[in-house]
Order: sequence, then structure tokens, then C-alpha cells
Amino acid sequence: MPRSDRSALALAGLLAGAGVLHFARPRLFDATVPQSLPGSPRAWTYASGVAELALAAGLAAPRTRRASARAAAAFFVGVFPANVKMAYDWRDKPAPLKRAAYGRLPLQVPLVLWARGVARGAGQGRGDA
Repeated sequence: MPRSDRSALALAGLLAGAGVLHFARPRLFDATVPQSLPGSPRAWTYASGVAELALAAGLAAPRTRRASARAAAAFFVGVFPANVKMAYDWRDKPAPLKRAAYGRLPLQVPLVLWARGVARGAGQGRGDA
């Protein structure tokens, strides 16, 4: 299996796992939803879980991989405010939780770059552009 396919499938697995977690443990995510968003935090938790599952499915299919990877990069940028809110909200938590919350912030950069790399590698060598 080409490296570009392995990378796409690994990203799909990460997104699928996160998407499932949004439904299995929604309370973890509800607290990260910025209050300025309309509607309930739970609705946003479920919507983002559905989005992650859809992105994972799109990344797994070679025909939709490039568009899904680009959408995943945008998604990672779009959820960054929730990660900032979590870090701010957890500033008074015990040190390990605080480190985890703050540690998520710089992880968005490699996720965006990973998704962009998958988009660039999608279709290479297969004749589809």
C-alpha cells in the first residue's frame, strides 16, 4: 500500500475515532463548545461528531480523498476556538489536565498540515487529478 494511502487511512482512523467519541462521551465535548454559538452544546457536539465521521469516510475512499482532506484541514482550523476555550476553562484544573488542554493547541498545526499533505498526495500516480 502506498505511503499516501496509509497516511490518508491513518487520518481517517483518527477522525473516525474522534467522531465515535463524540457520541460515546458527549459530555467531554459539550463543555468545549463556545457559548457564542447558537443552539445547544450537545447539538454542536453531535454535529461535529457527524462531520468527523463523514470526513473519515471521505478520506477512506480514494475518489473523495482530496476534497475530504481539504475539508478536514478546514475542519481542524474551525474547531481551534473550541480547543482555546477548553484550555482557558481548564486553566485552574490540576496540572496534568491543564497540560493536556494546553497541549492540544499546538497539535492543530500538524493536523492541518497532515490533512493538506493527504490532499496533495491524493490521486498521485492514479491518473485522477
